[in-house]
Amino acid sequence: MKALVYEEYAPDDDYKKILKVKDVPEPKPKSHEVVFKVIVAGLNHDDIWGMRGKPIQIPMPHISGTDAAGQVVAVGEDVTTIKVGDRVVSHGNLSCRVCIACTEGREYDCRYRKVWGFQTGPLWGGYCEYTHLPEVNVVKIPENISYEDAAAASMTMTTSWHMLVGRAKIKPGQTVLIMGGGSGMGTFGIQIAKLYGCDVIATASHNKLEECIKLGADFAVDHRKEDWNKQVFAISKDLAKKKQTSSGVDVIFEHIGGSHWNKELALLKYGATLVTTGATTGYEVNSDLRHIFFKGTNILGSTQGTRSELESGIFWMSKGKIKSIIDSIYTFENAVEAHTKMLKGNLFGKILMKPE
Repeated sequence: MKALVYEEYAPDDDYKKILKVKDVPEPKPKSHEVVFKVIVAGLNHDDIWGMRGKPIQIPMPHISGTDAAGQVVAVGEDVTTIKVGDRVVSHGNLSCRVCIACTEGREYDCRYRKVWGFQTGPLWGGYCEYTHLPEVNVVKIPENISYEDAAAASMTMTTSWHMLVGRAKIKPGQTVLIMGGGSGMGTFGIQIAKLYGCDVIATASHNKLEECIKLGADFAVDHRKEDWNKQVFAISKDLAKKKQTSSGVDVIFEHIGGSHWNKELALLKYGATLVTTGATTGYEVNSDLRHIFFKGTNILGSTQGTRSELESGIFWMSKGKIKSIIDSIYTFENAVEAHTKMLKGNLFGKILMKPE
C-alpha cells in the first residue's frame, strides 16, 4: 500500500529531503484491532515535532498522522462494537486502559500513553492507504458528517473540548478569550465556548478577524498589535458593565505560548482560569507571579482528551452546532507543500491530506 514515510529527521524543516511516498505492507488486524481504509487524514503540529526529532525522538521509519477517517475493511476476532463497512475516525490517545488514571476516566494522564502517529511505530500512523487501531480508539461517524469534517475534528476538537469543558469547566455567561482563533484549535474553541453560552473574544492575525466573527466570536482582536491586550480588556470592561460584574476575562484558552503569556495573565479576573496546551510558538515563558498568587489564578495544563469527549463533540457536530473549518486539502504527493503551509501558519482551520 501507499504511505508517506520518512527515515531521518529534518531539524532544519527541509521536508522535501525526507518525505517520500513509498510502498509498505498492508496491516492485518490483531484480535482487538480494526483495519480501515484511510479516506482522509489531518495535519497537526506534532507532525513537525516528529520530523524535527524534538522534543522527543520517535520510531523510524516513521508514518505520521494522528487524525484519520475512513471505512473499516477488517476486524479482529475479539472486536464486538465495530464491523466491516463502518465509517470511523481515530481517537489518537493510546493508553493502557487498566491503570488508575485510565480507570478513573483520565486516559490522557496514563503514564504509558502514546500519541498515535507521533510516538508510535515503526510505520504506524494515519498517512497511508490502510491503517489499524485498537477497537477502543475508533469512533463511528454519523452519516451526516463527512470523512473530511471528522478527520479535521479528531484531535483538535477533542483537545479543545477537554480544555474548555473538561478542565476549565466553562459556564454560560462567562467571558472567554480564545487565543489563535484562526487555527484548527481556535476554530473549535470559539464554537465550543459559544455552544456553552459564553461571550467570546478571539485573537488572530488581521486577515482572519472577520472569519472568527463569522464563526461565532463576539469580538476579534489582532494579537500581532502591541496593544492587543488593552483592546481585550476594554471589551471585557464593556461586557462587565452589562453583566454587572468585574472587568477582565474568566477563562483564557491558550495554546500558542511565547511572548503573550504575561499579558494573558494580566487580563484574568480574580480567581479566573488559564488553560494551556501545545505552545506552538515556544515553551519557555517568564511569569509575573503577582498575577498568579495575588489574584488566585488557576493555571491548568491540558493534553488531548478522552474518547468520550470526542464522542460528545461528534454528537454536537451531527446536530449542526459545531463544524470543522478546513483550510485546504492535499494529496500525499504534495505533502511537502502541505507541511510547509502549516509551519508558516498562513491558514484558517485545518489542513488535510488524502492518499490520492
